[in-house]
Amino acid sequence: MKLAFSTLACPAWDFEEIFSTAVDFGFDGIEIRGISNELYAPRIKAFLDENIDKTLSILSKRNMAISCLTSSACLADKGKIDSAIKEVKEYIDLAEKLRCRYVRVMSTGVPHRDEGDIELCKTQYEEVCRYGEQRGVTPIMETNAMFVDTKLLRDFMQSIGSENKGVLWDVNHPYRFNGESAHETVENIGEFIKYVHIKDSIEKDGETVYKLLGYGDVPVKEAVKALRKRDFDGFMSLEWVKRWNKSLEEPYIVIPNYAGYMKALIQ
Repeated sequence: MKLAFSTLACPAWDFEEIFSTAVDFGFDGIEIRGISNELYAPRIKAFLDENIDKTLSILSKRNMAISCLTSSACLADKGKIDSAIKEVKEYIDLAEKLRCRYVRVMSTGVPHRDEGDIELCKTQYEEVCRYGEQRGVTPIMETNAMFVDTKLLRDFMQSIGSENKGVLWDVNHPYRFNGESAHETVENIGEFIKYVHIKDSIEKDGETVYKLLGYGDVPVKEAVKALRKRDFDGFMSLEWVKRWNKSLEEPYIVIPNYAGYMKALIQ
């Protein structure tokens, strides 16, 4: 198992600060969800054509991967048909340049249970899976919105014709919003899991409150155990949503906390 963190945790940092922190705390990868004021990955300064070779050289020297490009594309939203496909393809093109294997996609853009057009989602997901297959990049569908129900997600994945498919398991979401144990989730979608988001939380007054790892009740230890039984060797990435919630703990607290906790857990 390898460790990464999403740049959602450190919205004020530039690429150099993100990279240095990843090296200092022994991470294997960096998940890109915006850097500084630019949220759209193909427009991030470090990834522009005139800078990307330097960026790749910096990453290579420390054996650091870009573990995932996390798009905001929602493939089950009828109002975003043209923009969603365009975004995913641009992210896949960038992922190919960065030697990044995965691009995150969603059904709709909320963490909790939500409805969407599943047939539209299937049609669009199959299109981007085929597009990514030609470029060595897999679009991975997150366990959010309608897919917090991982039995539904299992059936969806089984219906996809392309083999270039996979799941991003956000451990919080099926547990918090569908009452699934980690064992149940892995039983449902284990064969499709390519990438994992880790965060901890509690429920308070009907709301999800995010906590430092180990201070909530999300079954992170059980998730790691279940994945180990399936010989999962991919990335487990901290998704700390500081960009969306400024009241959360600062990155210089949460990133070392995550590194220490997870290294003790997986070693």
